[in-house]
Order: sequence, then structure tokens, then C-alpha cells
Amino acid sequence: MPVIAVMNPKGGVGKSTLATHIAGLYASQGHEVMLGDVDRQQSSKAWLGLRPQSVAPIRTWDLSLGLARPPRGVTHVVLDTPAQIPDRKLSEVLRVVDKVLVPLQPSIFDILATREFLDALRAQLPRAGQFESRVAVVGMRVDARTRAAEQLRLFVDQLGVPVAGYLRDTQNYVQLCAHGLTLFDLPEHRFEQDRATWAGLITWLQS
Repeated sequence: MPVIAVMNPKGGVGKSTLATHIAGLYASQGHEVMLGDVDRQQSSKAWLGLRPQSVAPIRTWDLSLGLARPPRGVTHVVLDTPAQIPDRKLSEVLRVVDKVLVPLQPSIFDILATREFLDALRAQLPRAGQFESRVAVVGMRVDARTRAAEQLRLFVDQLGVPVAGYLRDTQNYVQLCAHGLTLFDLPEHRFEQDRATWAGLITWLQS
């Protein structure tokens, strides 16, 4: 059962958008998906409350009592985490997750704030190859052809972190999330350009 955590200490980088869309992706594939919200703001849980009954269901995971084994029948779990996460909670999350995605916008402020967090992740995953195989960055609101994207690539290359993908800057995410939906809940032709940017990320999730 894959357990994916979306993490970054910087607020406003798109953690909840990424987490809900990964959950929506798995649900659209017919999996029994559970979305857990570790963040006090409970953005993902509120999003689930908006989700129409007509689309693939996603179950909520009440994490108020801490991380435990998901209920029987759940095949895929996605965790949305808070901006500030103490080392104890970080260790707790890393014990149960298979992969960590770090959403990052191509801003020097986001890059600087994320560098220290990536170092903390590396320290928590000390075995050889563990950090490189379990952690990846996702460029958020970025055009892969721009100079900003190249600067982002250079930054993560210096840290030895793979880039799982680049998600384009579009209002489609904002509009869909406002209705409890994802790109993967509606016909593909309506969001063909956006869904194309998920190809690399989907490959990394499946690896």
C-alpha cells in the first residue's frame, strides 16, 4: 500500500493542491484512497467536504489521535502536512510513508526556506540511497521552459534531489479545488495541457 506525504515548511507552495490531486489521481484509477490531513488548518479535509458524490470517492483519515494503520480495504494513502512540522512529528510521518513530495515554487524565498527542510529530510533518512529514492521535488506554478524553471533545476541538482515534475501555472487548479474536484475527475480533453504535465510525476509515483 503506497503512502505518499506532501511536505514543505514554507506555506503557500501548493501542498494541499498537490495532495488532493494525487488522491484524485489514485481515485480515478479505481483505488480505495484515503486522504489524511496532518495540518491544523485542515484544508484537505475541508476540500473533501466539497467533493461531489458523482465523482470517485476519497475517504478522510482522522489523524487527531496520531498516525496509525489505515482501515482495512484502503489501498492508497496521501498525507497533507503542516507548514511547520517539528522533528518529532517529521520522524513519525517518515516512519509510515513510502515517498515524500516537496512542492516548490520557483522563488528565491521558497528555495531558501526549502533548503534547510531538505537537509532535515536527508538527516532523517541516513541509509545510502534512501533519501534519493524516496524524496522528490515538484515544481509548482512553473513553465518548464523558463529561466525560473532552470534555476529551480540547478538548485535541486546541487542537493541531489530529483524533480518529479513541473505543474504549470493555471487557474484551473484553483477553480477545481473550490468545488472539491481535481483534473482527474473530469474528461481528459478538458484539461489535456494540464494533465500532460503530470506524466513525469505519475511515473515517479509508480517507480
